Amino acid sequence: MELGLKDKVVLITGSAKGIGKEIAKAFAAEGAVLVLNDVLADVLEETVKEFNDAGTKTYGYAFDITNEAAVTEAVAKIEAEVGPIGVLINNAGLQRRFPLEEFPLDEFKRVIDVDLIGSFIVSKAVAKYMIPRHAGRIVNITSLNAELVRKDISPYCAAKGALKQLTKSMAEEWGKYGISANAVGPGYIKTDINKALWSKPDFDQWVCDETCLKEWGKVEHIANAVVYLASDAAYYITGQSIYVDGGWQAHLGGDPTKEALQG
Repeated sequence: MELGLKDKVVLITGSAKGIGKEIAKAFAAEGAVLVLNDVLADVLEETVKEFNDAGTKTYGYAFDITNEAAVTEAVAKIEAEVGPIGVLINNAGLQRRFPLEEFPLDEFKRVIDVDLIGSFIVSKAVAKYMIPRHAGRIVNITSLNAELVRKDISPYCAAKGALKQLTKSMAEEWGKYGISANAVGPGYIKTDINKALWSKPDFDQWVCDETCLKEWGKVEHIANAVVYLASDAAYYITGQSIYVDGGWQAHLGGDPTKEALQG
């Protein structure tokens, strides 16, 4: 199957480490030109060097996705210095945990700004270049929490649910310009940032019990879905949310409210 990603410029936000970096690896395997972004400038520089040393043409641009002026300037530079952005992956995200009745307003707003509004800002800036070319792929990273919620992460759930709907708006309004927009929602993925969860036996067992495939997902499972949706193979797919959750939503399980299972 021809994916059509060789030499295509792919911009991935929040990609200095974690799932974003793994998504970059998957695009590198397809011969894409990588444009990595993060607010962690030092880590970003190291990641860019790592990819270039491995033979992948890679560029790094450190900017805050919630700063519209900085985003607009960075996207213009990428178009001029690297080439036309063919694929945008909105991956950058933020998590904060407080009971809903105690959630500080500034923290609530910050999560919404990064997890929802930042994706809007970057997509808007990139789409202005994609529209005249009548071509482009946008993939937004949402979450299982776009559909199902857990306690103490209310703004995250709200932002990811809204991003799912924003994805549909992008598909509706930009489809006439040859731009597709889809979302990938990770379920429980065994990453370093989730180590506090999967290293806890009770929580680990709960995830395995409640997932049809009886195991945590891997970061490459997310990356593979993203690459597919960004490729020529998925040309006629747009406005969709694909959940890489091991079948979590297909299974009516036990009671996740038990104190021992909270993470």
